[in-house]
Amino acid sequence: MSLAGWGNVAAIAGFLGLWHARATVDPLPYPIHLPDGFSISTYATGLPGIRFLTLSPRGELMASIPDDGRIVLFRDRLHGLETLTFASGLDRPHGLAWRQGDLYVAETGAVVRLTPSADGMKAERRTVVTRSIPAGGMHWTRTLVFGPDGHMFVSVGSDCNVCRESDPRRAAILRFNPDGTGATIYARGIRNAVGLAWEPGTRNFWATENGRDWLGNERPPDALDRIVQGGNYGWPYCYGQRTPDPKYLDPGRCRGVVPSALDLQAHSAPLGICFYSGNQFPAGYRGDAFVAFHGSWNRQPPTGYKVVRVRFRNNRPVAYQDFATGWLRGARAWGRPVDVLVARDGSLFVSDDRGGRVYRIRYTTNAPASSGGGGAAMRSR
Repeated sequence: MSLAGWGNVAAIAGFLGLWHARATVDPLPYPIHLPDGFSISTYATGLPGIRFLTLSPRGELMASIPDDGRIVLFRDRLHGLETLTFASGLDRPHGLAWRQGDLYVAETGAVVRLTPSADGMKAERRTVVTRSIPAGGMHWTRTLVFGPDGHMFVSVGSDCNVCRESDPRRAAILRFNPDGTGATIYARGIRNAVGLAWEPGTRNFWATENGRDWLGNERPPDALDRIVQGGNYGWPYCYGQRTPDPKYLDPGRCRGVVPSALDLQAHSAPLGICFYSGNQFPAGYRGDAFVAFHGSWNRQPPTGYKVVRVRFRNNRPVAYQDFATGWLRGARAWGRPVDVLVARDGSLFVSDDRGGRVYRIRYTTNAPASSGGGGAAMRSR
């Protein structure tokens, strides 16, 4: 085939989201341990502070970089992967979600809608959807998703480690109409829900929650919560399985609180969550979830810095186990997983804000066993 012919093939494959990036020239500093049959490679690098991920309507990976105020787009070219600035000048953009051809971005105090250019390479129009979101604070990131009912959901973390908030929109998940109107508090008492996901084929809404600090190495647990409308999840008065917080010691305030669906290791800092809906991984993975553990900042010894698989049975989380580990070496971490996302081909993307990388995890029956074996023992509530 002529070079021109190969160029046409590449263009068509890139448009369909089927063209895989070639092997990176950026090798991993240390091994990442995965179950047998899985392999990992660096998909993109040179992106310090990279956070949440999404796929464009073309199937191309995109990511937020809050500290730079940018949204980046990764596009495959014949010469390799190109990183494009899709939008800049945003106010700490974090959560990303597509709806009807537009990209919705959760800034720290607003949601904006970005309309892409005809070639999909940049945002040509920016519209403020809502500013009815408290900005900044101790937990400044905002995550958004659209639900099966078409509403937009935005998580807002607390402004403190543990306190009584003056603004009821903090430590809560808010719901809006897609145009930003009709703001309501959908669920409250959630200290810092960074990861949001709707379970495919159900109307089950899930969030990862980061617990408070300064109660020792083992409490309070972080959590995976099933979010229900009107639910009170206890913060700041109680945590986990309706355990009263020692700052307040008021068991009465824990009555009627929605307990966590699955307790997670304290101080793991669970962030991004996605359900596995692809066909590349073994069939047993379908319906399970992946969660990125960003890692502790004040626990000794440190914990987290990995990706875990949450096992679901009858649409309920029953346990979790290590899936990708190795970013923590002794007491030092060279990477911090942030978000997880299933690609169109069924592989798994993982972002790392400390390493400034996006990794791609694949499974193939011909893949060599990765170093580290099959992960840690499962833990249940």
